[in-house]
This record gives sequence, structure tokens and C-alpha cells, in this order.
Amino acid sequence: MPTQTLLKWFAKPPSVGPRSALEPASKLRAGLRIGIPRVLNLWSTHQFWIGFFGALGIEARRLEFSSDSSEDQARQFGKGRGTVDCCYPVKCINGHYGELLARDRHHKIDVLFSPMIYSLPSYLNGYVLASLACPRVMAAPENIKAGFLKEKDAFADHGVRYVAPLVSLGDPPLVPKQLYSVLRDVVPGLALEETHEAVQAGYSALESFGANLRAMARATLTRCAATDKPCILVLARPYHMDPGIGHEIEVDLQAYGYPMLWTQYLPTDADILDWMFHPDVDAGYIKSPFDIADVWPSSYSANTNEILWAAKFAARMPWIACVVRLSSYECGMDQPTYSPVQQIVERSGTLFFSFQDLDSTKPTGSVKIRVETIAYYLEKYCAGIVAHKKAAAPPDCPLFSR
Repeated sequence: MPTQTLLKWFAKPPSVGPRSALEPASKLRAGLRIGIPRVLNLWSTHQFWIGFFGALGIEARRLEFSSDSSEDQARQFGKGRGTVDCCYPVKCINGHYGELLARDRHHKIDVLFSPMIYSLPSYLNGYVLASLACPRVMAAPENIKAGFLKEKDAFADHGVRYVAPLVSLGDPPLVPKQLYSVLRDVVPGLALEETHEAVQAGYSALESFGANLRAMARATLTRCAATDKPCILVLARPYHMDPGIGHEIEVDLQAYGYPMLWTQYLPTDADILDWMFHPDVDAGYIKSPFDIADVWPSSYSANTNEILWAAKFAARMPWIACVVRLSSYECGMDQPTYSPVQQIVERSGTLFFSFQDLDSTKPTGSVKIRVETIAYYLEKYCAGIVAHKKAAAPPDCPLFSR
């Protein structure tokens, strides 16, 4: 499956001109320009916000997303705004805030919207203990905001209202009140009932987007099965899709001709999951194909849960011949999972490679060597890996039935 980039997903056409204070609320609302930093869990929830604001009458072209993370962005827009945090993806937010505030002459924003996402929607909800976001990631907007207030209020200086609601996207009944309590003073004429409807529109947009990518992932696996060719699964957090954080390592691998799958968008069709996991369910090791209690009892973190489940998926899918793990520098959420994930993958005979401690600088030379090494091992061993995993898999694979 071609690696999609959120550069196109977030692209918006030019906007309209200024508004009058005497216009009705609906027109004032339609004229709002909202800046959203393209950071952290926005990489997996952005479609919710596009759908949500669209249902409130704020068109997608009035949503200003920041650009990809980069060292140039940090130097130009985040200089002097740093706050103490060892998490590089969190530190990147300084540049995104600064970039959005700097759009004074072209596409000036009225609101900088940076939600503190407490919990996340997940295909594992109902099968795990919780789907919480990393606490450092959740609190990051308040952390980074401090850097823009320490000398003077940078938001006020630019005529921008800063809005950072606490949102439990993993618990939909809570979301309307959480958003309404913050946005009623920002979105003209906003009503609670309307917020309920907008939240539902957001979830519908997010589900539709995810379903489309999962269908594409299934199509990729179907092609691999039909041709007996391997593909690669990337185990990572959503923000590793950001070229400035994940360094486009998956793009370098795809250049060798291997289709790429991503953790959050694996197919979850019942026929595939029953085929792969029914022996474990029948044996009583797990209660459902989505159950990860056999390998990860402390299933509280949404992204961690999905990484563990995706490792189990890769171990059982014959045409996933290689798994590549991406992790940022000193990630406290990822570190306890390094050994379990590697053991799950390697015990199935699947190749496993990891890029740990990714930071601001892409070590081009070493990444190139690692990528060439992965390509070499795949070329040499993929046929044997696929044959071995097919022999161990249950009969009647549903990928051949459509």
C-alpha cells in the first residue's frame, strides 16, 4: 500500500476575506480561522476535528494545520520557547505553535486549538482495560503554552485566542460537554445540542477514514497473498508518520518495492481475525481476537495496546515477512514493550528490526545502512519466511476468497 502522507490529508484551498462584527452568528462562525498544530495524537484524530468543525459550519479550508516537524521550523518559530521535557515529539510543538502564530500576513488565525487528548478511540476498546493517551503527550499543550507566556503573552500579542480543552475521545458520551464548556465562548451561538451532533459527525468522519485505510491494507495483503510476495509492518505511534519525527524510514524501505502497513490501520475484518486467532480462542488463551491479556495484562495505554496487538497480528499473517519498530528517544511508554514485541515477532520466524531513540537529527548514513540491511535480509529470506508461516497457519485463508 503506498505510504500516504498527511501533507495531502491536511491541505486546504485558499480562504475568504474578513468578516464584520454585525454579521449573524452563523456568518461570524463561518469566518473563524482555527489553527491546529499537526502534532502527537492529532496524527490519528485529525479527521475527527475536521468533521467536528465542519458540522459547526467552519469549513475545512478555515482550519490551518501547521507543517511537518523539522529542525528549521524549530529554529525559526520555536527559538526561546523551550520548556523542560525529554520527549522530542513534545518539544517539537514549540515550532508548530510559533509557526501558526507567525501567519499574521497570510491566513492569520483567530484561535489556536490544541486539545489535551486524555483517551483515544481504538479498535481495541472493549477488549482492553483502557485506551489512555501517554500522560506526557496529554499534558503537552499546557507545558508548551508556558513557553509562550514566560515573558509576555505571545497569543494576545498576535490577537489569537488559545484553546486547549481536555477531551476523552475514547469515551464518546463525555466529549460533547467537554468541548462545549470550552468552545461556547469561542464559537458564536454554539449550543450543547449542536455540539452533540457535531461530535457525532466527527466520529463518523474518523471511522470512515479509518475504514478506508483498513480496506486498503486488506487489499495490500490480498495482493501479497495472490503473488506470494512479502510486505512490511511498521510498529510505531501515530506521530512517527511525521517526517520530522519518524524520518520517513518507511518511505526508504518502500523504495525497494515492499508494500508497507501501519500499526493503526491494519484490517480488522472478522473473517481474517477469526482465521488467525481462532486456535488461541478455542484453546482458551484469549477471549477474543482483540484480546492482548496473554502478552500484556496492563493494557491501559491506547497506542501501546495497538502496538502489542499489531505484533500478534504480524506473527500470524504469513505475508508480513518483516516488522520494523520505530521509537523516539527515551520514550518511557515504549521501553517496557521492547522485549515483548520483539519476542512475539521473532518467535514466529518473522524478521524484526528496530530504530530506537529517534531524535531531531536523521543519521542519514546509519539509516541508509540499516535500510539496505533490511532489504538484503528480505530478499534473501522472505520466500522461506512466507512458506514457513503459511505452513503454520490455519487452512482456508479468507484473503483468497474475495
